[in-house]
Amino acid sequence: MIPAAVAYERASDLDHALELLGEPDARALAGGQSLLPVMKLRVARPSLVVDIGGLPLRGIEKRDGELHVGPLTTWDELASSAELRRPALAAIAECARGIGDLQVRNRGTVGGSLAHADPASDMAAALLALRATLTLRSTQGERTISLTDFLLGPFTTALGPQELITDVVVPVPAPGSASAYVSVEHPASGFPLAGAAALVGPAGETVALTGVAGAPFVLADPGTPEAALGEVDVLGDRFAPAEYRRHLATVVMRKALETARARAEEDEA
Repeated sequence: MIPAAVAYERASDLDHALELLGEPDARALAGGQSLLPVMKLRVARPSLVVDIGGLPLRGIEKRDGELHVGPLTTWDELASSAELRRPALAAIAECARGIGDLQVRNRGTVGGSLAHADPASDMAAALLALRATLTLRSTQGERTISLTDFLLGPFTTALGPQELITDVVVPVPAPGSASAYVSVEHPASGFPLAGAAALVGPAGETVALTGVAGAPFVLADPGTPEAALGEVDVLGDRFAPAEYRRHLATVVMRKALETARARAEEDEA
């Protein structure tokens, strides 16, 4: 399909991008892998597309016990990052390697995906399990928000109309920690029917799920998956009825936990 007519402008710097986003119904364009498909379907009809692809918001850096990921960092860059080879952060690279195809991984960005807030977003689960926070910038200044509070529902976030994600911050887990991501994907779309990210370590175990409810979320009690999932309003559709998706969620959660535990044991050996 063909998008509706739209104005286009490439931002020269962050302040210019925020200024342009002040126009009603303006949308930021990063890698385009989320925005362009919904524009083609005319689900989204922005008045102005603000191209932020040239801004210096890309890269992966570890400092002061935190991993900082620029929102324009691509899936391919995450998948091949040396910083993400450690067992504690392995879920991020593992998740990135399974997203889309080669073209999508070379263009799609972590910030664009989080702002799009697809209920079946793979990376949201990995970052939730690792307790990520986001730095958001507007013309009024900066604020920090947990990813848990940022994701409000299907395609809905706490991002303001004139606000951009400028940093994704992951606290580096304590020594002896490990993480993993496991999903069951729809064979045509590649989106997970159910995906789970697990973090295990001295501080305990955390599991986040995606593709299961209206937004990716952290499971309240990963020790009793069936009981914990019983409190969740699980999605059902023509691809996976609710009870089948609930079963898949239990399977991927257990596999993610088993993989993370095994990695933690190997790392300590």
